[in-house]
Amino acid sequence: MNIDRIAGLRLQNQGVSSVESNWSPSQVVQQLGAVQAQDYMQAMWAIGLRSPGATLSKVEQSIKGREMVLTWTQRGTIHFVPTEDVLWRLSLAAPRLLQQSKRRREQLELDDSTLERSESLIRNMLQGGAQVTRGELLEQLERAGIRTDSQRGYHILWHSAYKGLICFGPISGKQQTFVLLDEWATDAQKLTREDALAKLALRYFNAHGPATVHDFAWWTGMTLADAREGLEAIKGKLDTERMDGSDYWMGKQTDGAWTGQRKEEHSKEEQQQGKASAVYLLPGFDEYILGYKERGAVLKPEIAPRIVPGNNGVFLPMVVVNGQVVGTWKRTVKKKGIDVVIHPFERLDGFEEEIEQRAEACAKFMELPLTKLVFEQAVK
Repeated sequence: MNIDRIAGLRLQNQGVSSVESNWSPSQVVQQLGAVQAQDYMQAMWAIGLRSPGATLSKVEQSIKGREMVLTWTQRGTIHFVPTEDVLWRLSLAAPRLLQQSKRRREQLELDDSTLERSESLIRNMLQGGAQVTRGELLEQLERAGIRTDSQRGYHILWHSAYKGLICFGPISGKQQTFVLLDEWATDAQKLTREDALAKLALRYFNAHGPATVHDFAWWTGMTLADAREGLEAIKGKLDTERMDGSDYWMGKQTDGAWTGQRKEEHSKEEQQQGKASAVYLLPGFDEYILGYKERGAVLKPEIAPRIVPGNNGVFLPMVVVNGQVVGTWKRTVKKKGIDVVIHPFERLDGFEEEIEQRAEACAKFMELPLTKLVFEQAVK
């Protein structure tokens, strides 16, 4: 195992460099296990780039069709997860996160009585299949005498989601809506804790491998003990290689982590070697970075702060060449098309044509033409 092999296999196993030609958006979410989505449009592209032929409207149709659910799940952050998985995913994440949020509830003066009353009002507003925007929900809470200022409203919704009451519904205009989880995800499965840990571990290492147990614990927000328990249950279904004293786990490479017949962009020799090649324009918050605690194999430590300017928690869209993050990029959506600006950290001579192809693919996903592509001067 070496850095190039780690990068190449992660691109392959995450469905960036090796994808099934007819995968639907919901199948991408199923394979990855979860797609981080506090930035809605970045999450759309994270799914779209892994689903050839998909468009923004097709991804949103998968949401409307209840094939995937958008809600707060692992690490206290919004993710897309398969609809059938949402209950057992919450059963793993919610108890610990709700306990950790106790101090924050005290700071916001949200006692159990207030939260219970809020949840009762929210259920009454949403029951019967209603889809209500955040603003409308908060307005109704205010009318009932429940303050929603100073992040109280956000935390009430966050808490209600982890209690299994609500999840996000389809977009209404430009506004996200909320729905009742038990009405929206009627076919969601329930699993025992042991089965849930094992299933999540297998999903993670198949799609994110090569990865360590520490990466898995970070990605899920679970304790290291729980992560180890999940890994122990499925070790026989994984391959492992060692580097710098750490074990890296991944799906069986005889069939590849992404099961079924696959459309390969690269040769069999390249895939067997785990060679990272080609150019990709990845969204902000992409699993290629956010899927791991240790990111040094694909992101040099000295440039890591440049994809999170000011250490504000907002990850910028990334230019990836040969498995390494070498710049950021920005997409501007206009009425007539998409403008893309590339901000390289190093010279990209020889990769301009491939970058243009990726930018065109992004514009096609948005169902608009690429109207402008600008390469800024490299800033080391």
